[in-house]
Amino acid sequence: MGWMPAQGRLAAGLLVNLAASICIVFLNKWLYVRLGFPNLSLTLVHFAITWLGLYLCQALGAFSPKSLQPSQVLPLALSFCGFVVFTNLSLQSNTIGTYQLAKAMTTPVIVVIQSLAYGKTFPLRIKLTLVPITLGVFLNSYYDVKFNVLGMAFATLGVLVTSLYQVWVGAKQHELQVNSMQLLYYQAPMSSAMLLFIIPFFEPVFGEGGIFGPWTLSAVIMVLLSGIIAFMVNLSIYWIIGNTSPVTYNMFGHFKFCITLLGGCLLFKDPLSVNQGLGILCTLLGILAYTHFKLSEQESSKSKLVQRP
Repeated sequence: MGWMPAQGRLAAGLLVNLAASICIVFLNKWLYVRLGFPNLSLTLVHFAITWLGLYLCQALGAFSPKSLQPSQVLPLALSFCGFVVFTNLSLQSNTIGTYQLAKAMTTPVIVVIQSLAYGKTFPLRIKLTLVPITLGVFLNSYYDVKFNVLGMAFATLGVLVTSLYQVWVGAKQHELQVNSMQLLYYQAPMSSAMLLFIIPFFEPVFGEGGIFGPWTLSAVIMVLLSGIIAFMVNLSIYWIIGNTSPVTYNMFGHFKFCITLLGGCLLFKDPLSVNQGLGILCTLLGILAYTHFKLSEQESSKSKLVQRP
């Protein structure tokens, strides 16, 4: 996009991320609900296409791979597998509203993990924002007419593993001095190999309902499209973080959150009660407050570094 002005490139990048982030949720939900495509197999397709896409990116000079030992990436690859699989199982088993709000619990869980395991301290105002986030998720789940225990179990596991993954990614990037694309370049093939071993124990491989089953051409196209869109989400997030401010990225994330919730109600006819609406509003206000305080904290830290003689 070198021929486009800077503002045009930014708008295009944001639009690509918006479209891809929303499409991947609805397309995956459609594959699970309407076609019954197996969850782990779809995740394997995503990992394989992500690795292929990253291989093409490095061949085109978008980034340079860094030599890493498999043992350095193995725990990350395991948690990467777990967070994607459990998040997809949550999407398959819950309404889109409950799925989206459950993901918001990642923030409080990360705060708890960093406080207990890493001894990190957080200001009181940051801790207080976790109250409306947690209360909103509880309200939505309690009044969700499609509430099911299995779906909430998957959502809970998804939040726990995602939180661990995000904490470990930050630590590994700092420890190994790599960026997210360099790390994902090693994670994706390792995670694919793990799923190749696991899938035969949990899902059919051939025949009805298997990844190599008698799927229609349209189903195969949708599965491949889902994988391409998943890669576009990862790539566009990396590009946005590198080309915008944290404020832009976070505010854009809140906008996607609202659009996805609305889309779930319209496309999949997910019921939404007044109490659920209050829960969503409560969580969104908590997320906005958390983002505001965290960004203020970062700006304050930068100012102190600049002023230091």
